[in-house]
Amino acid sequence: DCCGNPDRELDYALVPTPQKQGVQDGEKEEKVYVSALFGENICKGAKPIHANATAQDGYFNNIECVDLDSEDGIRNALEQSGANVTAGYQGEIEANATRRPILTSYLEAGLCPVNVHWHLGAEHYSLGQYDENGTGPNPNSTIEDDPYGEGDSRRLAAARLGFRCNKFDENDAKFTTEYTWQHCVGMHVGETYEVHWPHSAAGACGTPHQYQTPFYDGVFCRGGIISLDPLNTFEKIGVQSQVYTIVNDESYYYPDLIRGMIVDGDYGQDVAKYTGSTTGTSRNNTVCSRYTPITWQVDRTCHLISASSFDKMCADMKMQHDDMTDDLHPHGARELVADEHAADNFHRM
Repeated sequence: DCCGNPDRELDYALVPTPQKQGVQDGEKEEKVYVSALFGENICKGAKPIHANATAQDGYFNNIECVDLDSEDGIRNALEQSGANVTAGYQGEIEANATRRPILTSYLEAGLCPVNVHWHLGAEHYSLGQYDENGTGPNPNSTIEDDPYGEGDSRRLAAARLGFRCNKFDENDAKFTTEYTWQHCVGMHVGETYEVHWPHSAAGACGTPHQYQTPFYDGVFCRGGIISLDPLNTFEKIGVQSQVYTIVNDESYYYPDLIRGMIVDGDYGQDVAKYTGSTTGTSRNNTVCSRYTPITWQVDRTCHLISASSFDKMCADMKMQHDDMTDDLHPHGARELVADEHAADNFHRM
């Protein structure tokens, strides 16, 4: 009997919280499923440091973007991200002839999403959408610690704020009424966040191990697919990116944000496609990422999304077999990539 109305149907489904147990991983304790259905995490530790299994060269470690000791300023790293994605922009690195980004959907190219995470403010720049004129709440109230960072970004305690959208209205309650967060950490209504969905042809696609933290484990999960020689990283690795301002308004609810950027209506329609690198605050215009080149598909438009959409995504992240705790909060934003470190192969699709 439900409050004297046993035939009443509710628009809710109760799902039990999955049972997880703590497993020590170095200095950290990870939470993983206690289940007879799942074996060992086949992607754990797949993030490469060296160029191949036999090398001890630290190939993928961050590196000075330009060799300052060389007379000609030899470039140590290929094109970087996040870049200016304003329509018509082109960087200075000649890449269009030899390193064209994936121009189809990632699904059509045989890639699957292997992670989702987001940054405080936008790492990319889109004039009039998310740029230096963007607004939001008082940064002192929205900047949170970034204790684990994104991959190599663990040097900074406080997340760096990137560009903001131009949608915030301090006189509109949906931008200022805080939401009671249940699953995401350090999130705030009215703030701008850039969401990244790394995709890979070498992911454990369609298995309980598909989503991984750190995302590098998911990207490089299966061997024999991604190669430096011949170079195919920009054909086998891609990132979707979409920038949102968070609102406390259920008319902007989207239930499945974990799977990838929204492509419907105005969402995901004006997309810049180019090759770049992984991001994170351990890189800048002096120190570059060696995880390059990879394809980026970046929505040039800022969109509104409900806080509950993000919280649902975080709840879904908690349901994954791998422990995604370190991606439940916003990471710091890398500074905008300078023209000399950006590719010349931007396509508007």
